[in-house]
Amino acid sequence: MDFDLDQTDHLLSTTRAVRKRLDLTRPVPRELVLDCIRISTQSPAGGNYQKWRWVIVDDPDKKAVIADAYQRSYAPYIEKQKAAVAKAGNAAQSNPIIDSSTHLAEVLADVPVLAIPCALGSPADAGDLGGGQQGWWGSVIPAVWSYCLAARSRGLGTAWTTLHLPYADEVGEALGIPDSVTQLACIPTAYYTGDDFKLANRKPAEQVTYWNSWKQADIDG
Repeated sequence: MDFDLDQTDHLLSTTRAVRKRLDLTRPVPRELVLDCIRISTQSPAGGNYQKWRWVIVDDPDKKAVIADAYQRSYAPYIEKQKAAVAKAGNAAQSNPIIDSSTHLAEVLADVPVLAIPCALGSPADAGDLGGGQQGWWGSVIPAVWSYCLAARSRGLGTAWTTLHLPYADEVGEALGIPDSVTQLACIPTAYYTGDDFKLANRKPAEQVTYWNSWKQADIDG
């Protein structure tokens, strides 16, 4: 099958972290979320051990528990970020990101769906086999990103967040998640406002690609 590269490249290069443009007023159908999860379960998994699970939260009271945990982590986190930005002297470039992050923290409880991707077991289970923890994470993270891509292609915006995880025990208790399960992230999911997203400002591929050894440029190119 020939892919429409214009379409696939557009999807891959414009799946942004959506914060300010999440539509807080438009419900997200559960079947649409399930469509995204169906796509995510086709992701590669080491040994075909499909240890991903999804807890989808659309109950207002339970979303409030997640948002409270997120906000408690956010306050010290953003202060460190602001200090780092000030020290680096690039406040003008970073302020929009800080503003949008703050907005998300303030409205998280109002986002229609908070998706909590989980994995059976923990990274410690990997031991030293199959790349250890890197192998463990490599078997679960692709499914989460596939969910974000599937959501984007269906008109939904997402943001990969992890700030609730310091309070994962509290959130897990509220959601009935066993201690034997690892929460991976919290993915706010909603329709987005506006027409589309543009490319981000990124370093050229040639600057971040090394050939055969570290920092070896393509001397033949």
